[in-house]
Amino acid sequence: MKFRGNLRQYEVIGRKVPKDKSEVVPLYKMKIFAPDDIVAKSRFWYFIKKMKKVKRSNGEIINVRELYEKRPLKIKNFGVWLRYDSRSGTHNMYKEYRDLTTSGAVTSCYREMGARHRARAHNITILRVAEVKPADCRRPHVLQFRDSHIRFPLPHRVVGNWNRPRFTTKRPRTLYK
Repeated sequence: MKFRGNLRQYEVIGRKVPKDKSEVVPLYKMKIFAPDDIVAKSRFWYFIKKMKKVKRSNGEIINVRELYEKRPLKIKNFGVWLRYDSRSGTHNMYKEYRDLTTSGAVTSCYREMGARHRARAHNITILRVAEVKPADCRRPHVLQFRDSHIRFPLPHRVVGNWNRPRFTTKRPRTLYK
């Protein structure tokens, strides 16, 4: 999978084509993160071929729909379980992210895996994504935001007085108490 832009979350439902009309064939549903619905369908066939004896030539996709976050303006903690192939072998991992949406957290995960571990997008498999309660968070970069009375001071502010001359003999005062 080529990873460009932000990922979206899709729900893809497919099945094996029945040989006769009376045959009952089970449906397979997957949540897939992909840049668009075409890549989501392709990833569905990639995973379903590994798990079940269903190929694109003898299967059909029933439905593809994009899943949206219920509350996209509330910040949440997400836990991402993943597996990736490195140069030395296959590794399982758990990572935590703070984001507004599930797809935003997975996008951050792909970017971090590429930066820290040089893992390409086609080598990464997202096993599970879940919202994590603040009490259950493990990673220190997420735990530091658990305090409800957290403050972000602004130690060096530059006042935007745009009518002043560009060059002057006095240094700007940026430390306010």
